[in-house]
Amino acid sequence: MSDTTITCPECGASNRKNSSTCRLCGNLLKPEMASRKRVQKKLLQRTDFMAASRANQSATRKLIFILFTIAIILGYLVGWSAQISAGAIPANAKDPLLFLSIWGIAGGAILFTASIIWTWIAFKRGDRIIMKMTGATLASYDGEKQLHNIVEEMALAAGVPKPRVYIMETDAMNAFATGMSPGKASVAVTRGMLNTLNRDELQGVIAHEMGHVVNWDIRYATAVSILVGLIALISDGILRSGRYGRMGRRRSGGNNKGAGILFILMIVFAILAPIIAKLVQMAVSRQREFLADATSVRLTRNPQGLISALQKLSQETVKFEGANRATQHLFIVNPFRNFSEKASALMATHPPLDRRINRLHNLGDKKFD
Repeated sequence: MSDTTITCPECGASNRKNSSTCRLCGNLLKPEMASRKRVQKKLLQRTDFMAASRANQSATRKLIFILFTIAIILGYLVGWSAQISAGAIPANAKDPLLFLSIWGIAGGAILFTASIIWTWIAFKRGDRIIMKMTGATLASYDGEKQLHNIVEEMALAAGVPKPRVYIMETDAMNAFATGMSPGKASVAVTRGMLNTLNRDELQGVIAHEMGHVVNWDIRYATAVSILVGLIALISDGILRSGRYGRMGRRRSGGNNKGAGILFILMIVFAILAPIIAKLVQMAVSRQREFLADATSVRLTRNPQGLISALQKLSQETVKFEGANRATQHLFIVNPFRNFSEKASALMATHPPLDRRINRLHNLGDKKFD
């Protein structure tokens, strides 16, 4: 540890000297700052499962607001560009570029309506969309009796209805949970995980996923996946609109300057859109993984099961072909295998596995009520 950093005693991560809580696990680093309201809120969300649930539901509402805002801005830009390219500038416009675009308002209204429909689909069928994206299929009770029994046990311990159980036919080891509420959740595990983990290890993994269910992580994470897909479509739409604007600019003579500026603006949005999508996806805090790990210990009373499972996952070499960038944050470990300490930067979806294992060792001596 250097003079400019402080090491978290719970997970072992390095933090800036002036940090009050750990950047990875949220542990309190400076006891003298415990009385501050901002710090108390962080600690409450880290240790209080009901507080975490409320935070996740609030974050989901903010996420939907972002979706609507992006859609309205995009719709207005597309309509505004089209109106200038078509030479339909109002006669009373003081500036050929800066005017209230009726076409833009119509475009914003159309995409706002489309966003409402998209959000409704996400909340009604988001989990099924995710399952199709990952290639998961329903697991039969007779064929996967042990898996169903473990899910039933952990659902009972968590006090929630039993989630639907899915299998992903791949030799890679991974698992995830999805859904829009604890009452309508789904859990999926890979065939490789079923073939490799013993019962205690599999129970630890399922309890971790049940942690995401009871903490309402699943709603936010599923909404993020759908939003990432929407922003990808938005980016493609901007590029298509830009090509239309460029062709219209060639036809509209006197409006070249205005159409050219808007074309450049749209290209900038097209470049930024995937970056925004990535940042929104990374807003699924890595502390949620620590909280789900802690919930696993709380439900199983056996930290060694999850510790052993994560150790095996850290040695995984089989590539998960069903993974994609829109769903990577859902899994218990990132399917693209970025497990190093360097992966704890801004764009990482998960904390490093060694940090999670270290924290689980520390949690092993604590009592979970």
